[in-house]
Amino acid sequence: MNFQFLYWHNLKCSLSESKNRPFFQEREIWFAFVGKNIGFEQDGKGEKFLRPVVVLKKFNNETFLAVSLTHSSKTGKFYYPFWVEGQVSTAILSQIKLMDAKRLSYRFGIVDEPTFTTLKTKIRQFLA
Repeated sequence: MNFQFLYWHNLKCSLSESKNRPFFQEREIWFAFVGKNIGFEQDGKGEKFLRPVVVLKKFNNETFLAVSLTHSSKTGKFYYPFWVEGQVSTAILSQIKLMDAKRLSYRFGIVDEPTFTTLKTKIRQFLA
């Protein structure tokens, strides 16, 4: 078995047992424990398998809908590039997922209102 999968499994078990969930809000960008995934799913990076995500919709204090981000320059109907914290980030529209707040590691920034509104519109168009 791949060592990274074993390492991720152990980390995921400790996250699952944690009682703490950070406070978060819509529009925020967080580095989240996304994990070692299969095939073309977006992996987290580094030893903690972190990836930036935007909180699209907060359902309660435990769960939210998120979209993964990348700093790679990508274009097309599956991507939405925008500026945040002085650099270009690209939302990977096909990588939307429900997440538990236990996966959140640390807050990186916040998306401004006009950009967030456009991002939500792009996601609606993508899903339609």
